[in-house]
Amino acid sequence: QYLENKRSAFARFYFLSDDELLLILSESSDPQKIQPHFRKLFENIAKIDMRLPENEMHGMYSQMDEYVPFKEVVYPRKNVESWLSEIESMMKRSIRQQLENGMSEFESKSRKDFVLDAVGQVAIAVGQVYWTADCEKHFNDNGGLHGYVEGANANLMLLVETVRGQLTVLQRMNLGGLITIEVHARDIVEKLTAEKIVDTQAFEWVSQLRSYWREDDMFLHQVEAQFKYGGEYLGNTTRLVITPLTDRIYLTLTGAMHMFLGSAPAGPAGTGKTETVKDLAKAVAKQCVVFNCQEGMTFASMGKFFKGLANAGAWACFDEFNRIDVEVLSVVAQQVVDLQQACIT
Repeated sequence: QYLENKRSAFARFYFLSDDELLLILSESSDPQKIQPHFRKLFENIAKIDMRLPENEMHGMYSQMDEYVPFKEVVYPRKNVESWLSEIESMMKRSIRQQLENGMSEFESKSRKDFVLDAVGQVAIAVGQVYWTADCEKHFNDNGGLHGYVEGANANLMLLVETVRGQLTVLQRMNLGGLITIEVHARDIVEKLTAEKIVDTQAFEWVSQLRSYWREDDMFLHQVEAQFKYGGEYLGNTTRLVITPLTDRIYLTLTGAMHMFLGSAPAGPAGTGKTETVKDLAKAVAKQCVVFNCQEGMTFASMGKFFKGLANAGAWACFDEFNRIDVEVLSVVAQQVVDLQQACIT
């Protein structure tokens, strides 16, 4: 009952085992001792910038030591679950602030300076917003993307030249992810030009994952589906090379979520099903919890996990779902139906 109360106060505790949770709660009197556990609770916060004497929290570091300052200082004065909730909320507000800054800096700085100075995920997100805007402008002004092929190639070559220069390990990692996304953006422009697409309403354009900045926030669209940018701090990670198959899985996943359903990519082992789901979560900045299902799973342990997902607003990827015993699967199916009905109503 005690652990359940703590979990309901901070939903991400649902994704920890009882032992891990007890370890965090036993050290809650000293926030510094909780530093090693942040990686289990957040997608890529390796440690928090805590300053003595009161352990004021001023910002967050990724695993590769990228620093993002908090919009406001967080004070760990209450229970551990309370100030962890404050960190979660401050992380999302700080990323939104960084996006806002990035949108204005993209106009004023040269593209090279912008990608080297910006936070990794912000450089990708802002670049995608401007790419979408440029494509739609060419559709409206020129009736197609034929005039933008050179521009898309120039953007990519600028990044290639930048990555050949003297860079820190962090900048090189960020540029790696950015170039992967920009290659896909260039490929789309060439493909739509070759197919003579002339309109922003054409399915070939609408079916792409597009980013928009409106009402001081970022939104992602794909066909009918719309997602608000989640604001989870992703740190510095590589991104998947996007193939036509990846695009189809993205389309399936976003379409399913638009209708409040789950999605189940199927295929041989090691082909990248889980990684594709995780990469889409990175694109919309959501926490994605990968869970490996075992034979010994019970409906109670699955119920606990679903509770956490519903409270935290996270995505989950259940690996080897068919390993769960048939008797348990029927109950899990009912739990999933209940969640889907709740989403619709």
